[in-house]
Amino acid sequence: MTSTWAPLRIGVFRMLWLAVLGSQIGTWMQTVGAQWLLLGEPNAGTLVSLVQTAATLPVLLLALPSGVLADTFDRRRLLINVQLVQLATGVMLTGLTVAGQMTPPLLLLLTFALGCGTAMTNPAYQAVIPELVPRTLILSAAALGSISINLARAIGPAIAGVLVAWAGPEVVFGLNAVSFLIFAIALLAWRRDPQDNAAEPFVAALRAGGRYVRYAPIMRRLLLRSVIFVVPAMALWALLPLVASRRLGLDASGYGLLLTALGVGAVLGALILPRLRAALSGTGMLAVASLTYAAALAVLAVAREPAFAVIVLVPAGAAWMTVLTNLNAEVQLLLPAWVRARGLAGYQTAFFGAQAVGSLVWGVAADRIGLAETFLIAAGLTAAGAATLPWAPLIPSGHLNRDPATPWPEPRLTHEPDPGAGPVVVEVAYSIPPDREADFLEAMSEVRRSRLRTGAVQWGVFRAGETSGRMVELYVIPTWDEHLRQHGGRLTGADAEFDARARALSTTPPEVVHMLHAPVRHGPR
Repeated sequence: MTSTWAPLRIGVFRMLWLAVLGSQIGTWMQTVGAQWLLLGEPNAGTLVSLVQTAATLPVLLLALPSGVLADTFDRRRLLINVQLVQLATGVMLTGLTVAGQMTPPLLLLLTFALGCGTAMTNPAYQAVIPELVPRTLILSAAALGSISINLARAIGPAIAGVLVAWAGPEVVFGLNAVSFLIFAIALLAWRRDPQDNAAEPFVAALRAGGRYVRYAPIMRRLLLRSVIFVVPAMALWALLPLVASRRLGLDASGYGLLLTALGVGAVLGALILPRLRAALSGTGMLAVASLTYAAALAVLAVAREPAFAVIVLVPAGAAWMTVLTNLNAEVQLLLPAWVRARGLAGYQTAFFGAQAVGSLVWGVAADRIGLAETFLIAAGLTAAGAATLPWAPLIPSGHLNRDPATPWPEPRLTHEPDPGAGPVVVEVAYSIPPDREADFLEAMSEVRRSRLRTGAVQWGVFRAGETSGRMVELYVIPTWDEHLRQHGGRLTGADAEFDARARALSTTPPEVVHMLHAPVRHGPR
């Protein structure tokens, strides 16, 4: 059983993990400071929840474009530039607060700007993790990522609560700005090996990433499970400041203590995660963690004593961590290298989008129907989400070979087409006896998804009317360059296996023809 701490033995991973931890601590300090600054405003429930929305909504707008950039350009340089912009934004936020010029709209606007930086950082950083650790340590690295997030939740709010009570929110805003500088310095110290990043047009790369997610059933199921859990679960994170101040009578440091309990529970959950994975399937862990979280929400609806709330929040933190670490690790293991940042961006779009929507919905609900009622509704929805697992479980992916593969020979053409020319139609003809036809069509269902994931925009299989046993596969790729990417990097070992399974049913080697677009001039009649 691999230790959760094993990736920390790798120096570069350890350095960047610590830098990210510091940045995440700063971000949580910033969140606590911003939320506490708004507690005295009218409609505080809505405004406090909007801090979470402003911080996470940018992912809906920028995660996919940032995933494209991270798959196309040097990820290290991209991360450095984003941290410097974050530093400038943090300095501005601190300066305006010190000057007494910070208003709720301006605070939410600058929080939104910092959220844009987070949206640009996450896909690129997540995509470099497989460069830092071997595949066998990906699960442990994902667990350490969750530990850093939840350590930040434990440490950041506790520090922020003390500092806000002692010196005001401007201090935590300033420390958050410093954390971006530290992360940038760590990235500068990382000597990354040269990478062959594909110079792919932005719009084409964005569409390719979207096609991959659309035609990857395992990926779609992971997105669905993330949204089903996160939307109701966000009631706790969005409304905990109100629980602390209105239900439990706590100040900023008391609110920090509640978040610390959540963080401690998450860290404890990460430590026992290897044993959970050995005892339960991914779906089983998701069910147990979701029901635990739902129970914690229901209990918090009636909690009146701070000590009782702290005790309840520990298993809630463990359940939150278990769900998110499990889903994140599955995404990391599933995605091939060529689309890793874009796929992670799609996952983070669903995750942070669910956070943004959930935070807003539960904030408005708390103002309209009350805190206790809102928590009970959220608990019911979380339990209902767990009840859907028998019908929509996680799809196992550990058996799939995600290594790059080049099963096709280079096409031999009579002339070299322009890389941007298109569309391109590929015809693959098979000789399939009648007794193999059903097996062939079943095998082609996986081939269809493989072609569409890796570049095709249309696909079909047809019987030749004039020739018995002749089956023809046709698929369309937007450009010749896109088809060359299929040949030279987008296919995985699993794609090669799907292709080989269908080809093995043909009595003769399949015949491949590449049909290039021939433009016809439209003259006068």
